[in-house]
This record gives sequence, C-alpha cells and structure tokens, in this order.
Amino acid sequence: MPALKLREFLDTHQIKYSTIEHSPAYTAQEIAASSHTPGKELAKSIIVKIDGKVVITVLPASYRINFDRLKQATGAKQVELATEREFEDLFPDCQPGAMPPFGNLYDMDVLVDKSLVDDEEIAFNACNHHELIRLAFEDFTNLVNPQILEFAWKP
Repeated sequence: MPALKLREFLDTHQIKYSTIEHSPAYTAQEIAASSHTPGKELAKSIIVKIDGKVVITVLPASYRINFDRLKQATGAKQVELATEREFEDLFPDCQPGAMPPFGNLYDMDVLVDKSLVDDEEIAFNACNHHELIRLAFEDFTNLVNPQILEFAWKP
C-alpha cells in the first residue's frame, strides 16, 4: 500500500490514480520491466544537491541526468548526486530509493525533465519497491508545481 501521507494527499485533492503492484524491483529499468510500464512513462526520482540544497529531480526511467545541463538550466555553481545518507531522513515513510516525486510533501523543490511533458500519464514509486502509482501528468504538475527544465538524456 502506498505511504499513507501520499495516498491521503491524492485522495484529499480528489485525484484519480491507480496502483500497480509488481514483484520487488530496485532499479528503474527493473521496475519498468516488472510492472510492464514503458520506460518513458515511469518517472524516477533522483535526489541531487544544487548548491548544497537537496532537490528531487524527476525523469523517465530510461533517461539519465546530464549534470552539466542541469547546472546550466538552474544557474547553479555546483550540482551533484546526493548520497543516501544525506536524504534518508527526509523520507521517513519511504523505503530507501523508493521516493515519490512529490517534493511538496517533503518540503523539497522538484525539477522535472521536459521529456515527461508529452506523457499523458506517469507512474512512479509509491514509497516502496513493489508498488507504483499511475496518474495524469497534468494532475501531478497541478499538485506539485515543479520547475520543468531540460536536463536529461537518453543513452
């Protein structure tokens, strides 16, 4: 079951969503395969530090962050991947590595790669390694109000 905080938030805002159970998986590509979700529609959350501030970046499972592009897009002096130790306490209701892209629930900024904008729906980790939530991308952006930038590339 998705973390209570996330589920209550979606229900309170009367958002239509579905949950997708899958066998335990830990990488975005494994989750996409296990849940039969196209890699472009599976939004993964990667925690980075931008000039020392911890931020959630959201991009398709099949993409990678271009740190130089992210630095340029944000005007930052320094951008780096955050270590799990640096953010594990920020997501007390989530299993490590299964953070949803709802930074507003965790007092964090959210940066979404523009490659997700064309998706009608997105799916993402539901705070654990065996369940996804799928909802309309428009609902996600209305709830989270992320900054949409171009910072990812498809290998």
